[in-house]
Formats: sequence, structure tokens, C-alpha cells
Amino acid sequence: MFSGSMVALITPFRKGKVDYAAIERLVDWHVEQGTEALVPVGTTGESPTIDVAEHEKIIQTVVKRAARRIPVIAGAGGNATAEAIELARFSKDVGADATLQVTPYYNKPTQEGLYRHFAAIAEAVDLPMVLYNIPSRCVVSLAPETVARIAQLPQVVAIKEATGSMDQASEILARCDLTVLSGDDSLTLPLMALGAKGVISVVANLVPQDVKRLTDAMLAGRLAAAQAMHRKLFPLCRAMFIETSPIPIKTAMKWAGLIESDEKRLPLTALSPAAAAALERAMKDYGLLK
Repeated sequence: MFSGSMVALITPFRKGKVDYAAIERLVDWHVEQGTEALVPVGTTGESPTIDVAEHEKIIQTVVKRAARRIPVIAGAGGNATAEAIELARFSKDVGADATLQVTPYYNKPTQEGLYRHFAAIAEAVDLPMVLYNIPSRCVVSLAPETVARIAQLPQVVAIKEATGSMDQASEILARCDLTVLSGDDSLTLPLMALGAKGVISVVANLVPQDVKRLTDAMLAGRLAAAQAMHRKLFPLCRAMFIETSPIPIKTAMKWAGLIESDEKRLPLTALSPAAAAALERAMKDYGLLK
């Protein structure tokens, strides 16, 4: 259902408030750039510091502005199953094409608990679901056998794999036919070589056409072209995580003129001087800054 270059959309802020007009401009820009799906209010969208009313309004804003020009996978996860169901219902009501459902964080569910969490969402809301496995942030990880079990639910269409493990991805691909999407920009090419179908990308907030060139080449079997684009993108991808994401990507987007403010909400802060200097070098080397 989903493939190619998809963007983990940032959430712009201005004076402590969500900048909805800036979100609309970003949606229009990504449509023009050829981005293949938008994923608002995920980790990159600073979901931990957004309240429920803001969360719902961001989803509604993106869906309305996308106006069926581009699919929207609404970030609707939570560490409380009831909250995830509430956000998934809202996403369906406003016309999202799917939801992104992260593994519950902080409360450390068992594999059985993880299965029941996703099964409860699927039973309550008949909307396609993309699983999101990112143990570096959530502590828990979906085991491949649990992924295969969850994949039997008809609503579950894909998994965003951000474990960094090629073995994990390989085992998922061997156990079920669930679509695997890269959750790590620097690993998009190797994951697609294993059989993944695309990426939900941070760096595509900044250079969407280049990420699309990489995924297009891999999907078409043009390995040499994909390798060349991977080598070009790799230093920039790494720079996006020089400090906690989305701090670097928001700074880079402001420097590139894509957003007016790189404001974050606490506990996220501005880039340190050393990290800012490294990001500036990476952007200059890429040709994004003079």
C-alpha cells in the first residue's frame, strides 16, 4: 500500500504555538517535490510535547491540505492503548489514509502485551495501520515472531523498522509478507536491498527529491544509481542525528529557508555550537549552503 519516499513531517512552532500555516506550506511543497506520503505527528513531529487537541488539529490540517493529492499516515500512537484508539478514530474520521502506531513506550509491555495493544487498535478502528518499531526510544522491541503474528491482522499493512538490525528486517521479511519501510535514513539502501519498499524519512524534510531518487532507483532495480545517491546522502543523513532528532533537521530547514523558525519545545533545546558547526559543514558540502 505504501512505498517509496515518505516524510516524517516536522511540526513548526512559533512563540510556543503550533504554526499551522507553516504546516500547510510544507504540505504544498512536498506535493510539488513528489513526496509519496506524509507522516505527521510522529517522533520527528515532536509528538511527546504536543497535547491531544494540537495532535488532532495537526492531523486534520495535514489531511485537509493534502486533499487526496498525497496520502497521509497519521501519527496516532501512544503508550496507553485507549489513547491510541482515540487518535486512530479521529484520524479515520478526518480522512487519513492510515495511522502510524509506535510500540508503547515507558511502560515496557511484554510481547503478548504488544500484540494485544495493536490488536485492540485494529479491532476498534478499521483503518490501515503502519507499525513503528524503534527500541532506542521506546525501550521495548517487537520480536520478529510478534510482527508476523500482528501481520495477520488485516488492518496492518506495513512496519517502519528502526531497530538498525539487518537480521531483524530479514527475519520479518522471511516470516510474513508485511511491507517493511526503513526508519533510518542511512540504512534505506541496505534495507531495500533486503526487500524493504521505501523509507519514512527525516532527511527528506530537507531534500525530498534526492531521497525519492534513491528509492525510485532501488524499486526499479538500478543499483548503481541508488548507490551513488546513497553515498551523496549519507553524510547529510548522519548530520541529521548529530544531536537528538528533530533538533538538527529543524535547524537545517531554517537555514535552508524552508521554515521561518526552528523553535522546539522543552526538553528539546537548540543545537550546541559544536553540533551547529558540524551541521553547517555537512550542508555546505552537500551544496545547500554557500
